[in-house]
Amino acid sequence: MIRQDFQRIDPKRRAVLDHKKKQFAAPSFKQQDYPYRLNFYDVPPTAEITLEEFEQWAIDRLKVLAEIEACSYRNKSTQETEAHITPLLKKFLPLASNSSATSGVVSQQLRNERQKDHYSHFILRLAFSATEDLRRRFVRAETMLFRFRFQKDDSKERRNFIESLNLDWEPVSEEERLEYSEELLHSTPGLRRADEESWFKVDWERVPELVERRAIFMRKGKAYVPQREQLSMIIADFTARLEKAMELTSRALPRLDEDDRLTPILNHLSKNFGSAESVYTEGEGVVDGAPITAASIDPLSQHFPLCMRSLHMTLRKSNHLKHFGRLQYTLFLKGIGLNLDECILFWRQSFKGYSDDEFNSKYKYNIRHTYGDVGGDSNRRGRGYPPYSCQKILMDSAPGTGQTHGCPYRHFSVDNLTALLQSTGVHDKDVLRGVQEDVEKQRFHIACNRVFEWAHKAEIKRVKEDGSWNQTDLDTIVHPNTYFKRSYLLKHAEKPSSE
Repeated sequence: MIRQDFQRIDPKRRAVLDHKKKQFAAPSFKQQDYPYRLNFYDVPPTAEITLEEFEQWAIDRLKVLAEIEACSYRNKSTQETEAHITPLLKKFLPLASNSSATSGVVSQQLRNERQKDHYSHFILRLAFSATEDLRRRFVRAETMLFRFRFQKDDSKERRNFIESLNLDWEPVSEEERLEYSEELLHSTPGLRRADEESWFKVDWERVPELVERRAIFMRKGKAYVPQREQLSMIIADFTARLEKAMELTSRALPRLDEDDRLTPILNHLSKNFGSAESVYTEGEGVVDGAPITAASIDPLSQHFPLCMRSLHMTLRKSNHLKHFGRLQYTLFLKGIGLNLDECILFWRQSFKGYSDDEFNSKYKYNIRHTYGDVGGDSNRRGRGYPPYSCQKILMDSAPGTGQTHGCPYRHFSVDNLTALLQSTGVHDKDVLRGVQEDVEKQRFHIACNRVFEWAHKAEIKRVKEDGSWNQTDLDTIVHPNTYFKRSYLLKHAEKPSSE
């Protein structure tokens, strides 16, 4: 017989827990100190910030990381990358050194800058932990950003920062250095004597960059690293820690699904890593003084990005576009400054096979609605819809049979894309090969920028040499209307308008 004389807990002795007090207890927050400009991001932030700061800080950092990734994909040299990134960091993610702190006001400014850097890193860490590809790209971009800052940091502050990390680097003893002096010399280019350097021993997996270059001596799984290669050890440690942290974050990510405030923001950020989408402001794609009329669209089409040029070529060939193609193209034309009357005239002249009654009944209302001239949405009356960004064109549904909207770099086959590029004058084999590689790796916006830079290489070289354009004026293009405006200004030797 089974005994059932187990003891129950005496209800009178049971601890009284108020679940409401436990669940809704006020969390304890702590302001974090930032003694150094550099950060390994080992400690998560704990202080309160507003939802607006949460989103804006993340967007600002995303703009920097997207440009860093774009420089890498476009094979820019270290010097070119530095020239490109420096003004962006000053604009979106400034981070001054301790030597600039001369008063309490400036010190508070330093703390604010470092807080934004700290929080924005962790916010994007949440956004990009969902998939292995996003984690890999985030770690790579953050490592490049850390390397850039490390190399530009004040030497004294950098030394203090390294000492604060308490890295487990084992110093090589004098006896061991003498024993392997010949091997150390042969494995370290430019070194005349082994005693010119201080040496450390670390597991070889921690310095893969040096192992790949065969720039170090290895014995029994240990790499003998000279002081001059300190950067490689720091970078390797930063990368390893971040990779591990991203794995842990990915496991904790499902618990955020219940927060309906953060999840949409994080999803939006992760989708925009391919091209950091900025909010389009009305009129920013308009070129002041440019003749934007129905009659001028044909000659102006040479400045259009491939997505809009493809739509224009199809329209001229078939005298018709289906709904989503018309919508994408109409919004683009609106964004470059074509007014409503001229836009209606443009489409009426383009639809040659239709009578006035057919055109007015089937198409005119939609054009007016796009411009905000009609429709029930009071928020859009008078303004209409904004032009599509590259990201929206990439993320929207793919075109079906007979449809022409979308992005050719994503939605065309390689053969059809190559034929389209050649029909627009792109015959350079290196450019076409580079575009194909970009498309295979789903770097669609990089492929578009590659074509732009090839088509405008002489003008870009000129504005760089004469200093008429700032480096930020040549940021990676992430909007079709930006493509048009930049192309038009470069070809007409005009300066971009200041923000």
